Order: sequence, then C-alpha cells, then structure tokens
Amino acid sequence: MAKFMTSKLPNRRDVLKTSLGGALAAVGGTLVDKARAQQEAPINETIEEARRAALEVLKPSKRDLEHGLELHKESLVFDAYGFAPRAAVDGDAIKQMVLEGASTIELQDAREEMGMTRPVTDTVEREEFMQAWRASGVTCIFQNAGEEGQSPMRLLKRLARFTYLTDMMPEFVSKAVTPTDVADAKNHDRQCLYFTGNGVPLTQQWVSVEDELRYIRIFFQLGIRMMHMTYQRRNMIGDGCAEPANAGLSDFGRAVVREMNKVGVIADVAHSGWRTSRETAEASEKPVVASHSTCDALYHHIRAKPVDVIKAIADSGGYIGICCIPSFLGGRADIGVMMEHIDYVVQRFGSEHVAIGTDVAYTSRQSSAENQKIPKRGPTRKEWRSLWPEGSLGTQGAAPLSLAWTNWPLFTVGLVQRGYSDEDIQKIIGGNVMRVAREALSLS
Repeated sequence: MAKFMTSKLPNRRDVLKTSLGGALAAVGGTLVDKARAQQEAPINETIEEARRAALEVLKPSKRDLEHGLELHKESLVFDAYGFAPRAAVDGDAIKQMVLEGASTIELQDAREEMGMTRPVTDTVEREEFMQAWRASGVTCIFQNAGEEGQSPMRLLKRLARFTYLTDMMPEFVSKAVTPTDVADAKNHDRQCLYFTGNGVPLTQQWVSVEDELRYIRIFFQLGIRMMHMTYQRRNMIGDGCAEPANAGLSDFGRAVVREMNKVGVIADVAHSGWRTSRETAEASEKPVVASHSTCDALYHHIRAKPVDVIKAIADSGGYIGICCIPSFLGGRADIGVMMEHIDYVVQRFGSEHVAIGTDVAYTSRQSSAENQKIPKRGPTRKEWRSLWPEGSLGTQGAAPLSLAWTNWPLFTVGLVQRGYSDEDIQKIIGGNVMRVAREALSLS
C-alpha cells in the first residue's frame, strides 16, 4: 500500500490566513473579503462555526488576534492529551456486520479501527483529517493510544492502529519517540503523535511484583511514553476518581511508580482519585502530570484536582493539563472558562506547571450520514469505563463549540489577551510538555 504525500494540502501559513480572515469578520474588520480571496483551501463549515463561537466569547482586539495567530504559527504546540482527527466509519460495512450478528466487541473494534485508520485508505477522510490538523496548528498530540484497562491485549489495539497510521502517512504525521522527534517535526512543518496508554499493562497473574511490572518496559519499547495510573475505578495500583472511598496509592502502586521512573514512562494521574494522585506525585522521582483535568477550586468535579494535588504535581516538576470538556470546566463552560482554569494554576504555581490537554477530537463531517446507515440495536450493558457517578457528565456549557480542537490557534489568542508573555505562552502551549518528556527520559 502506497504512502501518501501531502503537497496538495495548504501549509500552516495558508491555514492561519484562513483563520485570520474569519476572525477579522467576527471582530468587525473590513478586510475579511480580501482575506477570503487569499484562501487556497476550501471552507470547512464545521471549523468556521467553531471559530466564530470562540471569537464571540473572546472578542479579541485586532492587535491581540494577529499577534496570537502569528505566535501560534511560530510555536511548537503540543496537546498534552488528545486525539488525532477522527474519520467517519464506513456505514455500509458496519451495517453488514450488524446483519451478520457481530458481537458488541467486534462492532466497537470496527468503529475504533475505522475512526483511527480510514485516513490511510479513504481519500475524502484523508483530506479532511489533514485539513483539520492544519487548521489546529498543533505540532504534536500526546495521543490516546490504549483502550482503558490493564490487559496488555486490550491496550495493544489502539497502539497498533496509530502505529499503522503513522507508518502509512509519515510525510504528514509521524510517530515520535523522543522530544527531539517532536522538534524535528516542527522544523519540517509536519505533525506527529507521542503515544500514551490508558492504563499500566499488567499480566494480572500475580505471580510476583516483577512479573506484573515487566510489560511496562515492553510497551515503552513499542512507543508508549505516558500511562494512566488508574481510570475511573479502583485497581491494584490505587483508586480512580469515581471511587468514593478515596484510598491512596497501594504498595504495589509505589512499585509501579519506581518502574515507570526507571524505564522512562510519565505517570499520569488525570483519572486517579485525589489521594492516589497526590501520593503518586510524592512517591515519584520524575515529574508526574494530570494530563487532562481542571481545577476543583473553580468547579467541584471528580475529574478536577484540588489545590493540594496540584501543588504535589507542581512540586514533582510536572503540570496539570487543562481540558476542553464542559462537564469538567463548569460554569458557562466555554473558552473563557478554560482560560480561567489556566490562570488559576499560573497564579498559584507558575507558568511552568500548566498545559492544555484538550481531551477532544475533530470529527469528520461525513460521520452523521455514515452512522445513519447502521441499524439500531437493542440496549447493552453499561461499559466498565463508563461507570460515572450520577450527574458527572451533565454540564454542556454555554458555548461548547468554542472549545473545539481546531480552535487551538484561538487558545493562544486567549492567552495573549490575558497579558501573558510570549515566553510563558510558549511554555503553556507546548514547552512544559516537552520539558517533562525530556526529564522522563533523562534527556538534557
């Protein structure tokens, strides 16, 4: 199968011209017609609608807008936790599977594989995938590359799919295994993925501590550079954020932290309970992160972190990545609220200890039509990973579109508006993730 070239796609400068054209219209500028005449890429109405929503909230001055967009273009932008743009499934293929009696697991796997890999095989999906990524101006995503859990076989699937994606589209998106690879991608106007798993791979045979830990190194060798200590619920490492007991890090969990430090894997406590999060940061000799979270002091939520946990993470040399999930941000839950969570961390712990881990993805415009082809199925059991406490996912926000993944350039504009220096902004939008990635690998 041929690898794909990207010469027909606009570069970042062209896409940011498009962003500027739409932005000037939103702030009342008269140059929008001229800016639109300069566009080389077709308008994507989904991206445009999200931009308008963000600009309506921010209302930046022309000066802040232009400086923010230019700074974003020049900077290495590293999403602390997120997803590459998602392709639409092949609705006819999924329909046939349903009619043939495919199991729930088969259908879930097919959906995931198509959403993650169809940019390789489908021209329409590939072009939209590339357009959305270019519009974001993101250099690298700390990519969710492991289905939630501890089983190595379960964790392997997403890792294989994104390895395949980067193997087949290296001219556009490559697999990065060191921060130097990320910097190289920026220097060559490419994108890349840095892999994280949604769990620590365990044999779960419980023969010995050493036996349970050996797959940490194996998955590191496969490219995983960060792992969730827990997900929503309790495991043998510690409590997840949805456990009311809030027990801390287990003795075995401390052994896991030591092994991750030794191998070079970042411990991520984004989904961990508060005590487990704090004790992980206190036990680690390397920086610990909450890659996609929020500040509990601003909005109380199980996925947020209280001040003592953020302090422990900062003391470890790590950061808290502020996410784009309205339910976690609270209040009116728009791009302005996200900025308030960033401000909170900076004011109390410094600009070195905050990042942006969006936890959202751009979804192909073909998705709705393809999904409509798939027959309805009866009710299914709630998945283990979806055992959220009642009401945890209720807040939708006043302008959720303002938090769209393709609005990354406007996240930078928002930081400019709030008076941050260029140096501090570059730390927040990528530099802090790069620093922790280097320290995890003991690179100078």
